[in-house]
Amino acid sequence: METDSVSIWPRMEPFLLGALQVAPSSKLSLHYLRKMATYVQTRDGCFPILSWPMWRHIACGKLQLPEDIAWLYFETFDLLIGHTPEERLEWAECLSQCSCKSDLDQQRSKLSVDTLQFLLFLYIQQLNRASLRTSLIGEEWPSLRTRSPSPSDREAKTSSQNKNWDDQAHLSFVQSHLAEILELLVEPGQLSQSGQALRDCQISLEAVRSLGLLLEGSVGHGTAVQPVHRLLAKGPLQTPAGYSTLSRSFPLHKLLSCLQQSLTLNPFGMTACLRSGKKLAWAQQVEGAMKRARIARNTHMAPPGSKIVLMSQVFKQTLAKTSDKLTGANIKIHRCSDAFIYLLSPLRSVSVDKCRNCTVFLGPVETSVHIHGCQNLRVVCVSGRIAVGVSSRCTIHTLTPTRPLLLPGNTDITLGPFHTFYPSLEDHMASVGLAVVPNAWDRPLLLGTEGLVNPSLNTTSNPDPVCYRLLPPAEFHTLVVPFQIEGDTCEVPGGLPPPYQAALDNKQKRIQNWQKTVMEARLNKEQKRQFQELVEVKFHEWLLETGHRQELDSLIPPIIASLKDSNGPAAEPPHVNDNKHIRTGRAVGQSPMAC
Repeated sequence: METDSVSIWPRMEPFLLGALQVAPSSKLSLHYLRKMATYVQTRDGCFPILSWPMWRHIACGKLQLPEDIAWLYFETFDLLIGHTPEERLEWAECLSQCSCKSDLDQQRSKLSVDTLQFLLFLYIQQLNRASLRTSLIGEEWPSLRTRSPSPSDREAKTSSQNKNWDDQAHLSFVQSHLAEILELLVEPGQLSQSGQALRDCQISLEAVRSLGLLLEGSVGHGTAVQPVHRLLAKGPLQTPAGYSTLSRSFPLHKLLSCLQQSLTLNPFGMTACLRSGKKLAWAQQVEGAMKRARIARNTHMAPPGSKIVLMSQVFKQTLAKTSDKLTGANIKIHRCSDAFIYLLSPLRSVSVDKCRNCTVFLGPVETSVHIHGCQNLRVVCVSGRIAVGVSSRCTIHTLTPTRPLLLPGNTDITLGPFHTFYPSLEDHMASVGLAVVPNAWDRPLLLGTEGLVNPSLNTTSNPDPVCYRLLPPAEFHTLVVPFQIEGDTCEVPGGLPPPYQAALDNKQKRIQNWQKTVMEARLNKEQKRQFQELVEVKFHEWLLETGHRQELDSLIPPIIASLKDSNGPAAEPPHVNDNKHIRTGRAVGQSPMAC
């Protein structure tokens, strides 16, 4: 078998889910990580497993990072690595019983991570480091000599400007920094006084096993994906990589050369998905701007952790879906406007990028929801984490066990409690290990280009800094999911916070008082007719002013017979599944679409 038939590529999830979308602290540079690598491998209790107390000691005592930032990195890595839903629910149960900070510290002290993998995780935070050179000579500046991109190149670039999604950026990063990455895996005794690896040093098989966080590959096209250490220690790459079965190690220079020659673009990444992924026709496509809307996915052939669904340029439509094709997938919702998107399945991660005037309702998201470059967006989700950057006038209703991340560039962000349900929600939450407690939706962490934005603003004593606010209870309304799905959930999981429940009770009381007033008015038949017409006029005016008219129109099919044929009685709300959808001929306010 030829050596070049072995392909190795950067895994998607460490970059997609692990690299925070903000420039990293200077204390995470190679210089400091080299020192940390030496420190952890020469101290008891730090290697091969690093506990939270030891990482806090290193981060806060040695690197001078705030404890909140130290925990953010530790928690992010813990979200990234594999835990069963049962383990996550058990952890949530432990946290829910903590009544003070000492209890919380005691629980956190039980957590530990793989030391070398955590080092690599800290290193890839450099992915989003701002580069002055790139901004001066890169594609940000137009050039007459720059060739016109092909449609596929343009499409890939448009959908992958966020480096966390850009598999070409992942490959470039690994190719450029592979030597430094491998140096972090070298044992301290083989380093020079300056901390650099000597040319003739060796890297153990166990250390290369940790490299599996970032790299994976396969032998030949269409074969099973394998961790990188298996590809290097057996088969065609064993000799080029210099693996010794006696010492169970690799010479650094041979390993570096072998990996550089074998590195290729991720065959399950965004570029491949756009070029050769399954393009899905929607239930209804009409002329004009509607033709731009498209969905591409690789879920039919990608392994777990690499499943992608791209939804791009959905315009003035309602898109509703619950499907195994979405379960466990990383979803990107890109450049949508005036749309209502319901994805009612358990998801791995979601990125909402450059969307305007949209409502996005998500099933439980196991890891993170990242909102970037959006305006006038409403997101409703249960998620392991929520992060918002470079966005304005956005409202997020969330249930999350971690503090929401407000990244640089935000204005007018509103945070509110999760305020709705659908029948299978609690089953979906259990399947990804998300519980109703703890819930940190109202305690965001503000990150700037230099770390925390005035740590005092991150406490409950000052909950209303400039870039965000908590939704006032007086403005609170619940959301109704307008689809029929099988399941047992019949109320908001965990209930509403007391101030918001009190506000709802008060509104319900006002409705009852209004109904009582109308009954006591003893209107005759003509007066009732006039009164009803007046109320309907005012209601329709309100629907138009608020934009809710489009939302309602998109849910009402014009042909009642077709509704009866496909979804039962006409009075029932629409079903959302793989086989049934509602069709409509309206150009504006389309009906829910299957995908």
